[in-house]
Amino acid sequence: MVRNGHPDVQRVPYAAGAGGDLLEVVTLEQLRRRMARRGVGRRTERPEFHLLLHLDGGEMVHTVDFREYAVGAGSWLWVRPGQVQRFGDLSGVDGALVLFREEALDPSAASAAGVGDPFGRTLWTPDSESAAATVRSLDHLRLEFESLPRHSHVRLPVLHHLLAALLLRLTDPSGQLGTAAAPEHSEPFLAFRRLVEVGFVQHRDVEHYARELGYSSRTLRRATITATGVGAKEFIDQRVVLEAKRLLTHEDQPVERIAARLGFPDTSNFVKYFAHRTATTPATFRARARGRDQPPGGRRRSRSTA
Repeated sequence: MVRNGHPDVQRVPYAAGAGGDLLEVVTLEQLRRRMARRGVGRRTERPEFHLLLHLDGGEMVHTVDFREYAVGAGSWLWVRPGQVQRFGDLSGVDGALVLFREEALDPSAASAAGVGDPFGRTLWTPDSESAAATVRSLDHLRLEFESLPRHSHVRLPVLHHLLAALLLRLTDPSGQLGTAAAPEHSEPFLAFRRLVEVGFVQHRDVEHYARELGYSSRTLRRATITATGVGAKEFIDQRVVLEAKRLLTHEDQPVERIAARLGFPDTSNFVKYFAHRTATTPATFRARARGRDQPPGGRRRSRSTA
């Protein structure tokens, strides 16, 4: 159900099944067989849909936005659209993977589960009671996905309701092991974060966002430090650098074109900006990132893993 849209672009769009499904449930064994059948090794991709991974047994390292997460039995890992992700070694793990589009959920369920939050948590570890309920929700979803006929008029509503139940179970803060409820960020920071997400290509100065939001630059700096531990300017820069890393890893366009896409008409300024914040050049970062993703023989493949 999931396939690449173009061999030169490492994005992975979601293709609905014959029944119009906006979600898919596969075991990790099925995923391993699919990857082997297609000749696809472990590689980095940028999906345009959600991936929710659960391990029943074993442990693995999964990379999301260039950060490694240790996923053990009982843990859940959530990759959101647009994030860069790379499967770890699947040979010694058991579990399941849920692929879905946000459109599979009604707005109230999506909002309650934080589905549309691009900054949502990646690794989840429910306590024992919540873990059992969440796994039951996953098992029920998988059973109905496999057993309901494609032509059934109840297939989509049943699957969508079960997906909502799974996500609401998982994201219930009272059931997270060793964690308190998610902190409530201040409205200045939330507004700033939302605006940065849509405007970081055009604007990298705090003063612009302060004017647009009606806050002082000082208020935004304080709110951002409280929420993230870094100042407002660094928060903007981190978002620009993250997008640069994503594009350098997954797009075959030259650095000049990527610089322009990120709002740098002068490539040399982009190179200096990137190097100052990462201690490496865009070209070196791209070579290292892609070198890790090459299958045996050194030839990059362009098929999807899922």
